[in-house]
Amino acid sequence: MKPRLAGVYPPIPTPFTRTGDVDFDGLTANIHKWNETRLSGYVVLGSNGESVYLTESEKVDVLAATIGAAGEGKEVIAGTGCESTAATITLSQAAAEVGAVAALVLNPHFFGLSDAALEAHFVAVADASPIPVIVYNVPKFTGTNLDAPLVSRLATHANIVGLKDSSGNLGQMSSILGGSPSDFRVLSGTANIVYGACLMGCAGAISALANIAPNPLLDLVDLVASGDHQEARELQLRLLPANVAITATYGVPGLKAAMDMCGYAGGFPRKPLLPISPEEESIIRQILQTAGLLWLRGGETGRRGEEGSK
Repeated sequence: MKPRLAGVYPPIPTPFTRTGDVDFDGLTANIHKWNETRLSGYVVLGSNGESVYLTESEKVDVLAATIGAAGEGKEVIAGTGCESTAATITLSQAAAEVGAVAALVLNPHFFGLSDAALEAHFVAVADASPIPVIVYNVPKFTGTNLDAPLVSRLATHANIVGLKDSSGNLGQMSSILGGSPSDFRVLSGTANIVYGACLMGCAGAISALANIAPNPLLDLVDLVASGDHQEARELQLRLLPANVAITATYGVPGLKAAMDMCGYAGGFPRKPLLPISPEEESIIRQILQTAGLLWLRGGETGRRGEEGSK
């Protein structure tokens, strides 16, 4: 059965303790808080999940813990992309066994593969995966952009159901939407362009900002759908600096610090990543305050240890 792939999904971080162990209690607590929102589900083992720093057994354990804690109706999508086709298939099959509804597959990138090699890889994974495949395009990390012609060809495969596009390229997204089957779901991989992406027909977003501000992002998607473009535009602009701070500027360590500030378990990044400095923490806190994200509405947690307004 195909996942809905609509609305907003946070690509959840993996909280670690100071000694570098997975903080499963913190992970579960985060899921329980997010369960109280209208988030469509959770993306596990993606870039923000520091999946490249997890062992294979840790990946399965983190995924299983998330699925066990997820609320009814919350779709759990597993990042299963590896550098080899065989390893990607193996992890996708393991994800299916513990209950993931789809596999988010990052393209191999170490050797700078041709479009033909990339296409063959995704087709082989989709042929062998027991669960639907979502293509993950994130040129920032891979150094490779999956362009519109390639994605549109992949979209014709019966078991490739969607795309998370973190390129930020609205023109490319538009070409993919226009050149793919109508039931192929495209989700923005960055909160920077959710307004424009949804206007063009994207089904929603898989965004790091949703970890700390699920309701505002859900509001943004809803405002576009209802045609309230003035309010949607204002909300998009208000959220932009916060998203830039916890993605492009300070990365995963910044996102984890922001989660701690907002009452979630961000925890420590795993080495070689280092925590942000006190000065950087102060900058992030000010950005979140300016955006109104430390006193959130809709039952979200506000400042660390305090409840936001209901």
